[in-house]
Amino acid sequence: MIYSEYILEPLSLPESPGGVAAVEESPSVPCIFCEECSPRAEQDQLLKHMIIEHKLVIADIKLVADFRRYILYWKKRFTEQPITDFCSVIRTNSEAPIEEQDNYFLLCDVLPEDRLLREQLQQKRLREILEQQQRERNDTSFHSICMFCDKEFTGNRSVLFNHMARDHAFNVGLPDNIVNCNEFLAALQKKLDNLQCLYCEKIFRDKNTLKDHMRKKQHRRINAKNTEYDRFYIINYLEFGKSWEEVQSEDDRELLDNVEEDWSDWEEHPVCAVCLFCEKQADTTEKLCLHMKEAHGFDFLKIKTEHGLKFYQQVKLVNFIRREIHQCRCYNCKEMFQSKTELINHMEITKHITFLPTKSTWDQPQYYFPTYENDTLLCTLSDSEDELTAKDQSEDVPVISEDLSDLEALRQSSVLNQLLREENSD
Repeated sequence: MIYSEYILEPLSLPESPGGVAAVEESPSVPCIFCEECSPRAEQDQLLKHMIIEHKLVIADIKLVADFRRYILYWKKRFTEQPITDFCSVIRTNSEAPIEEQDNYFLLCDVLPEDRLLREQLQQKRLREILEQQQRERNDTSFHSICMFCDKEFTGNRSVLFNHMARDHAFNVGLPDNIVNCNEFLAALQKKLDNLQCLYCEKIFRDKNTLKDHMRKKQHRRINAKNTEYDRFYIINYLEFGKSWEEVQSEDDRELLDNVEEDWSDWEEHPVCAVCLFCEKQADTTEKLCLHMKEAHGFDFLKIKTEHGLKFYQQVKLVNFIRREIHQCRCYNCKEMFQSKTELINHMEITKHITFLPTKSTWDQPQYYFPTYENDTLLCTLSDSEDELTAKDQSEDVPVISEDLSDLEALRQSSVLNQLLREENSD
């Protein structure tokens, strides 16, 4: 058997990029013992062949980061030493006559050499993935179309992901946590083209039915249990042989086991709230308010103080501005524009962005309801400390007790009646 046709140097995991490229040129994987080959996508067929024809069983093969390099390594090693130097021997039908007994060979990471190989392959893949992620994060030539509204996006990939999260409530997490972005978007688009829900993966008869289903069922998200998406999230490459769920569950157990430890260095999880006027995100409310003040001239904290805005008034104001900006309408002069860019330019030039319209315009019951269902900014709003008095906490907000027996009175006094009258009048 001639082995010179295979480039075996990469099996020692060199840093040379030439070796990596050479190994990945071939789309097939050879059998460890014979000339049988299988495409990379059909590795199960090769494993089945080695079990039936050569009695070799490889344990936990799904945890091997690079199947082809792993096979090539052991193909070379098995020509140098007997297989029994590396594998445990498992005898089947041990109580039967000798001619009916079979010996199977188990190759697993109990063997230090195998364990080391698996770890090296994992580390190499992690380096490659991190390099790929960094290239995508710095890439300014990205070009794609929104899968929900067909709007075109160029520049950095984060612009598209922020748009889908903000305008379509489709959130796949922070863009910086995603790798192989183009493949990820192509996989999602293929499901939608096949009229398949991204979350429950049911097939629908037409696009409108699929659209209504995903909206009503809140299925504008991907299913975290679907391992098909694991390769697009950097967390799945971080620890050898562990998925994101295992990593996360270990973190949770660690928290439970150390409840008595010092929490003085604990930090809040970033909120990643989105600016009212652009796609900018910030991990704290203070940073976001500073951005809106410096970039757009909108001083939210000053407006809150000067107008004495209580919590629910802040909620209504944010939802009002979100809706007006989404509709490309200036909330002061009511002029309509073709795009958000034109609208913001107009509001900044005319200073319409810096002051509010009359209170009766935005202090309406309809703005209790969020414009965007995943608007994190709403979760960070609060009264200032000097406002938290008994008088302020008794703000005129409808609160319904659970034991209210007069349902007719509830129907008559509901704020929804006002919304219904306004809808009918329009």
